[in-house]
Parts: sequence; C-alpha cells; structure tokens
Amino acid sequence: MIRNYIEQANFEDTGFCYTMSLIAGKHKMVILYCLMEFKVVRFNELKRYLKNVSDKTLSSNLKELEANRLIIRKEYPQIPPKVEYSLSDRGKSLMKVLDQLCVWGENNRE
Repeated sequence: MIRNYIEQANFEDTGFCYTMSLIAGKHKMVILYCLMEFKVVRFNELKRYLKNVSDKTLSSNLKELEANRLIIRKEYPQIPPKVEYSLSDRGKSLMKVLDQLCVWGENNRE
C-alpha cells in the first residue's frame, strides 16, 4: 500500500516543492533575511551585504522575488534613480520559516 502511494505521489504538487521554487538559489534566502533584518534596503546595500554577487545575479534574484510577490520594489522618480526593496506581507509570512532555519543552523553548527 505504501509502495503504491509513493509510486503515484507527485512531489511537484507539494507545498514544500512550491516553497522551495520561490526561495531556491544561492542568494534568495539571504536577500529575504537581509530585508527582514534591515526592513528597507537599497540595491548597493544588498550588494555589500552579499559580498560576492554580480549586479546581474542580484538584479535577477530581486526580479524573481518581486514577481513571486515576496518583496516590494519602490522606485523614486529622481536623478540619480533611487530604488528601495522591502518585504511584502507574503514575504514577511515566510520569515518564521527562515528564522527557524537559522536557529537550527546555530544549534547544529560544528
């Protein structure tokens, strides 16, 4: 019976798979955590926080997070352009999960 269930199960239809599709990647969880800690952050501040990330990679990750409604991008009409990023309500609801990952890491770090 269990074998039959496993063979017919579709991992891609799980909530876990959906959540991972939103935050998978080298920098997305760090970006979200940074926004949780500092509330409103500009592009160059994120770049300094992440250290070894290219402009293209950071920009791509931010666009994906915005498309998935996890962050809010606010652009100010001025010269030079000013853009700020913050967590959306949907992104804030994910922070309990990310915080627990940090707690687990601290408790299990060797």
